Amino acid sequence: MRSARTMKRRRALALAATIGIGGAVLAPTPAWAQDDAASQETVGYATPPPVDPGQRPNDDGQPDKTYEKKVECVQRNLEYSEDLQNAPWGQQYLRIDEVHALMRSTTGHVGIDPKTGKPIKVAVIDTGVRQHPYFKHEVLGEGDYVRKGGNGLEDCDGHGTEVAGIIAADTPDHIGFIGVAPDAQIMSIRQSSQNYAPKQNSGGGSAPGTGPSQDSRTQDSEGAGTLSTLAKAVVRAADKGAQVINISINNCRPANGPITPDERQLQAAIDYAVRVKDAVVVSAAGNVSDATSCKQNDQALAEKPTTIVTPPWFSDNVLSVAAIDETGGVADFSMNGPWVSVAAPGTGIISLDPAEGSDRLANLMVDGGETQEIRGTSFAAPYVAGLAALVRAKYPDLNAYEVMHRIKFTAQHPAASNGRDNFVGYGVIDPMAALTATVPSEEGMPSAQAEELPSDMPPASNRDWTPTIVALTGAGGALAALVITLFVVHTIRRNQKDTEKPARA
Repeated sequence: MRSARTMKRRRALALAATIGIGGAVLAPTPAWAQDDAASQETVGYATPPPVDPGQRPNDDGQPDKTYEKKVECVQRNLEYSEDLQNAPWGQQYLRIDEVHALMRSTTGHVGIDPKTGKPIKVAVIDTGVRQHPYFKHEVLGEGDYVRKGGNGLEDCDGHGTEVAGIIAADTPDHIGFIGVAPDAQIMSIRQSSQNYAPKQNSGGGSAPGTGPSQDSRTQDSEGAGTLSTLAKAVVRAADKGAQVINISINNCRPANGPITPDERQLQAAIDYAVRVKDAVVVSAAGNVSDATSCKQNDQALAEKPTTIVTPPWFSDNVLSVAAIDETGGVADFSMNGPWVSVAAPGTGIISLDPAEGSDRLANLMVDGGETQEIRGTSFAAPYVAGLAALVRAKYPDLNAYEVMHRIKFTAQHPAASNGRDNFVGYGVIDPMAALTATVPSEEGMPSAQAEELPSDMPPASNRDWTPTIVALTGAGGALAALVITLFVVHTIRRNQKDTEKPARA
């Protein structure tokens, strides 16, 4: 069991337990992957190989090994108790209240599928989501890869409940904080936990670990959750009918080798969810951490990252979300990469208190025995997942790829080539624009093409100056002849006068 000091760290005011990205354990490169290594050498592993649908795992709904609870679940600490009623800056920055007014005036709801009349279903693959009274609809417990026989409705770590709150919390009118899509319904699948650890002699060996996108977990720490079970969780969410899937957990590894077998499974699972089951997949971009394999991609060549983060690496099928801070600039902890799609607020977070039995909000977590604000790309991702739910409610005929394109197309593009960079992708999301803008590809309109525009100056004069030059030359010649003639006449007359003068005696 952990020491009393460690146990104390897990108690919090309206707080989440501090949890982080798990470091990967790299397996030797198998023979079948050698061709991938050669093909990816020229691009520095910025682009994964094509999807192999045959790698999609069969979902058995079971943990990969036996885990046991090592740390008690997050608890509310009344010493720091307070009632939070204000709206977080990120909610105001994105104009969520105005977005809700727009949705109600045009559709009459904020997250209902007009085709079925039922709530948009958003799967949260995380540390579990508890039934908080501020969810409008019952949280659907759809699976547990941490505890055998669980349903995903236990959240010992506190992370998943806060993520879900940003997506779909429906708070009373006197509380400023509210979810992006309060009429949506949360589906919870618990896939990761840092409060659990493998039971001794449970077998299974080591595997690339996954963890919530926080930065306090050390590389050698053990918890529940692997890329393999994450792949199974994605398949389960898709098969259960999720229209949006939020993944605020990920795995980092050095970009020094080709795709691994576990990564292939996750890639195939995400492709299945998006291409076959028409689900929008949203993932946190990841947080920088010197204690794990999540080293910042700050190399000179953007196309040759030094760190690979999954699921964001599979950007063809994933909306990867970076974080911005109160200044509007990219947060210092947000992972960069050529796969970043968009950005959203990731600091100063307010969400639902994950502590069991609490009916309040959270704005703090405990790290190293000290309270600090909740922040991370984990909490930027659900802003985008909530927006995806609203887009699906407003434009029910769009498929998953079109929803993702609309969100990227209407983002606040950075001043970079093609309107994207490795820090915020296509820019900070603009929910109002995403729900109102005309997207050319949806209307069958051709894409805008660059063209040279005329200036405001009058057209250049192309007058033929030859006649003028000839005339001036002729006039000049005539004038010269006249001058010469006058000079000659004057000289002759002068000589004549000198000849006519009488001689002196």
